[in-house]
Amino acid sequence: MSDAQAKVAELISDIRIAMLTTVAPDGRLMSHPMATQDTEFDGTVRFIAERASQKVSNLEANPQVNVAFSGSGSWVSLSGTARVVSDPAELEKYWDTFTDAWLEGGPDNPNNVLIEVDGKSAEYWDGPGSKVIQVMNLVKAKVTGQRYDGDNEEVDLSGQHA
Repeated sequence: MSDAQAKVAELISDIRIAMLTTVAPDGRLMSHPMATQDTEFDGTVRFIAERASQKVSNLEANPQVNVAFSGSGSWVSLSGTARVVSDPAELEKYWDTFTDAWLEGGPDNPNNVLIEVDGKSAEYWDGPGSKVIQVMNLVKAKVTGQRYDGDNEEVDLSGQHA
């Protein structure tokens, strides 16, 4: 894993909610808030959803998706291809009390599926330091007229998947 790929993994590791953007049949982009599953990022992110949902229908028709992560002073945009996994054993690995509160019937319910997104590329933005330091840097940039510098990079993730 390159340093840039490791940076993507680090930035998204603590973000619990992401926005999964799918393409609707009429071409509109639709974003859906999704709870990320607690796994080490290996180029793939996972979500649990209902098979009968619009998002699953959309990605089965067009698997091109984007996943947006927003943390404390950092952002990641992950572009990739999604697939639906209908495997109770796989669902069992990721099922938790949070999932149980939102979806009925547990991992054995055939309406519950795993969405796996294989990232092809990512772009991240990361502001330096804590929120206080970030605010101070923004104020300094405004007062001095100098650009606020953060960390921004595009990352190739192809070949990263387990």
